[in-house]
Amino acid sequence: MKKILLAGVALAALSGAASAADLPARTAPIAPVIAAVPVFTWTGFYVGVNAGYGWNSGSNRYVDPAFGYAGDSGSDGGFIGGGQIGYNYQIGSFVIGVETDLQYANVGNKSSGYYTTGGYYYGGDDSDGYFGTVRARAGVAFDRALIYVTGGLAYGDLGNNNYYGLNTTNYYYGGGNDSNWGWTLGGGVEYAFTNNLTAKIEGLYVNLDTKNSGGLYYNGNGDTEFGVVRAGLNYKFSTY
Repeated sequence: MKKILLAGVALAALSGAASAADLPARTAPIAPVIAAVPVFTWTGFYVGVNAGYGWNSGSNRYVDPAFGYAGDSGSDGGFIGGGQIGYNYQIGSFVIGVETDLQYANVGNKSSGYYTTGGYYYGGDDSDGYFGTVRARAGVAFDRALIYVTGGLAYGDLGNNNYYGLNTTNYYYGGGNDSNWGWTLGGGVEYAFTNNLTAKIEGLYVNLDTKNSGGLYYNGNGDTEFGVVRAGLNYKFSTY
């Protein structure tokens, strides 16, 4: 009897162990996958538009071999607007890049007329025109804010129409319609509102070569140098 009882206990123990082996194994729950938030970078190509105001700081000068010199400094200004395209590359907190832009410019150096001692009349004005730049950019980024300086090549044609005549019998004598070349220097602040949209405020000083026009009896020189303040909006192509 004792042997039968021990055999029953052993059989029950073995049955319990087998049932426990059939139960699913207990494992820790899988941790949720959290995607890392991408860090903003200024690196990448961008394209945009801009608009602002420009004012002329040049001067018109008229020289007659027989009757001397007359001239005036210009202070007129007007609307400037256009587009830009460029590329930035960020290294740590530093950002370097290159940008080119093309602008319509209503920046006149509009002078009044002058009479010399011989009764001859001289006058001139710059018509509406265009200018463009090809510039390097270098700055320091504070996350989504960028402070930068910029400078490089400038070119453009703002016109330079000079007039010559005797008293009130004025007639058009000469004008310049060629593109001039020079340089530009400036700086600005840019901020990224999203990973793709940035806005900037920028100031430039543009100095183009003096434009000459005239003929046998006189020579007219018009300096083409002006300041620009403009706001711009860029679309930056994603690098993620």
